[in-house]
Amino acid sequence: MSGTGEVSNVISDSLIIGVVVQGGHVTLQVPAQISPAMAGLPGPAAVFTGRDEHVERLLDNLAPLDDGEAGAGGTQAVPVTAVSGLAGVGKTELVVQAAARAVKRSGWFPGGVLFTDLFGYDPMLGLSPERALDGFLRALGLPSEHIPNGLQDRQRLYRSVLAAYAEKGRRVLVVIDNVSSAEQARPLLPTDGATAALVTSRHTLDGLDARLHDLDTLDESASIALLDQTLRHARGDRDARIAEDPAAATSIAHLCAGLPLALRIAAALLTAAPQRPAADLAAALEAEHTRLDKLRRPDRAVRAAFDLSYQLLDTDEARLFRLLPLNPGPDLSTDAAARLAGTDSDRAGELLQHLADAHLVEPQPTWGRWRMHDLVRLYADDHGRADDADQRTAATGRLLDHYVRATEAADTYVDRPAGAVRSPMLPSREHALAWLDTERPNLTAAVALAAATGHADSGIRLAFALADFLNWRRRFDEAIAVASVALDVARTVGDRNGTSRALHNLGIAQRETRQFEEAAASHREAAGILRETGDQQREARALTGLGVALAQARRFDEAVLAHEDARALCERIGDRHGEGMAMNNLGIALREMRRFEEAATAYNGAVVRYREAEDRQREAGALTGYGLALADLGQFEEAITAHRESLAIFGETGDRHAEGMVMNNLGIALRQTGRTDEAIAAYRQAIDIHRTAHDRTREGMGYNNLGKALRQLGQFDQATAAHHQAVTIFRETADRYRTGQALYEFGVTLTEAGRLEQAVTVQEEALTVFQELGDAYGIELTQGKLTELGVTEPRS
Repeated sequence: MSGTGEVSNVISDSLIIGVVVQGGHVTLQVPAQISPAMAGLPGPAAVFTGRDEHVERLLDNLAPLDDGEAGAGGTQAVPVTAVSGLAGVGKTELVVQAAARAVKRSGWFPGGVLFTDLFGYDPMLGLSPERALDGFLRALGLPSEHIPNGLQDRQRLYRSVLAAYAEKGRRVLVVIDNVSSAEQARPLLPTDGATAALVTSRHTLDGLDARLHDLDTLDESASIALLDQTLRHARGDRDARIAEDPAAATSIAHLCAGLPLALRIAAALLTAAPQRPAADLAAALEAEHTRLDKLRRPDRAVRAAFDLSYQLLDTDEARLFRLLPLNPGPDLSTDAAARLAGTDSDRAGELLQHLADAHLVEPQPTWGRWRMHDLVRLYADDHGRADDADQRTAATGRLLDHYVRATEAADTYVDRPAGAVRSPMLPSREHALAWLDTERPNLTAAVALAAATGHADSGIRLAFALADFLNWRRRFDEAIAVASVALDVARTVGDRNGTSRALHNLGIAQRETRQFEEAAASHREAAGILRETGDQQREARALTGLGVALAQARRFDEAVLAHEDARALCERIGDRHGEGMAMNNLGIALREMRRFEEAATAYNGAVVRYREAEDRQREAGALTGYGLALADLGQFEEAITAHRESLAIFGETGDRHAEGMVMNNLGIALRQTGRTDEAIAAYRQAIDIHRTAHDRTREGMGYNNLGKALRQLGQFDQATAAHHQAVTIFRETADRYRTGQALYEFGVTLTEAGRLEQAVTVQEEALTVFQELGDAYGIELTQGKLTELGVTEPRS
């Protein structure tokens, strides 16, 4: 005590920190060497991959504004960075790696690193801010007798000491790990503008005035690299079980869903059993109901990591968390979550945001959509099965009811005549299609969910409401799966009407996937059921479908009979729209039989009837067929007019695939009028559209027509390349008829190019195809070309 009565605590030298204890001063000498406590950062893991970009972003945040002034207390660009993410995603390892690299950079943190784990999610180990500050102050060089009691006094002293360190050129990096709330971290944050801090939390800590950094899971390649490198680090480079079995490695990475904790545990399981094949571990993790239990080691477990987050949820949050896995698709909307929980969308949105803050759900780029990490989903489902057995059936029913009603509303905008009644639930066709596009994975999965959970009516209704949309978007494999489920359910419950509708929808999708005989069988069975039940309108639709399938199977005589039956039935019951469908498809079959005048008449009749019904989409389709028939009759200008009308309508309806088909047909007519350059442009546009739509058949047709147009200009090299591409595509799709056509045109081009030996070989191959198909017209054409080439006895 001095003669004036003032209290002064001196720790050597003369650096005054400030008034902190009962009016006294604490004077601190900054140590010449960093103490062990100031170098207390955990060692970074030897294996660390897939995070380079994240590390660089953190280093950018840690860099002082002016490197030259960093040692003299220069200001900090981003004083506090808060890294958040799912439990086990690697937040601690990321900040440790970044901190270790930052400390090595000259002048960045000469004062060292303060590190503490607050165990914020563990009620047994949780560290209070007061205790954490006590540890920090000791590490900073203050003896215990000079550390005050109470949070506020410790906080003031701590911040003053950090500022003094920075002022003396000994800037410190503070790392605060495992924080559960902003309140827990705030007292430990520096305020001098020079000291930097890194904070990790499972929650998004938006109350810290910090730069927020979200950490996601690893992608597949980084996941496999982590598995491989971890195993090699533990067992040596000769342990190449991951590298030598890429299929198993990919499976393990997928089953661990990119979560570093799970991946490191998987690698540890292989490390502990050096004889165990990677494929065996992959097989063991396949079963969803035991996967979480297998992803554990004595010192760590995925389930235990999730437990610490789950136990902090309130009652409503936990209940919604447990119900979310009932949604069968990869993500869900706020409205769907509200139906699961039996609440309104505003409340569901609040709960989802709280779960997102805890990184137990992930907000998607589209606002109002959410997804769960695969392992979190399994964890939530386990709790749901244990805790909500009595609620899950009702919640599933509410969700399915939501999907059925919304899909039926959206379906009123899909492939309907202009005068059709639209649902007021959606403002426009654009909104309806956008909703269906977004929800499609959920909706197709919900059909199977309904069938599996005893909601037969919902499953059937949803399948029927989806059918036109899936066809519209050319999702035919999904359409087959959905229709097949609906068919099984309808047959099981004895629903004859549902059975016939499912068969009809199945037949449409089968036709589009070139299963023509199967499609014919489906439509024929549907027509039989409808004849028995007396539903003549839908019987006519089934007969039309049957005729289309028969025509595609090249059974044209039978197809014509089916279409004529359908047309007569529609005429008898006054169904003008149905008549249009039958006549349009009759035109297709007649044209294939080279009965062009009859085909043109049928197509024109379809155009008239669709126009009466204000069905713009089908009117455009009939105009396309009409244009083709006119071209067959040599009326090319009239054909061009029809195709351009058709293009305009498809442009209005946004049907790009149909635009591609019409572009191809327009090119044919343009080429016949000598406008070859315009034809080539149309063909190229058609090819691009069909390639994008993955319609290989029509892409091949475009190449074949492009080859003919290029041949007409004498550009034989480009023409042969186009024909070769067409032949390749048709062989890949097993389309023998079009393979023969493309080979024939290829041979013609080779002949005109003077490559006669090749032309003979190609035409003989074409002849073989036509002979196998029994195509008299194709045989006649090809034999004629071979005769011109001097071949009287083809090798085929």
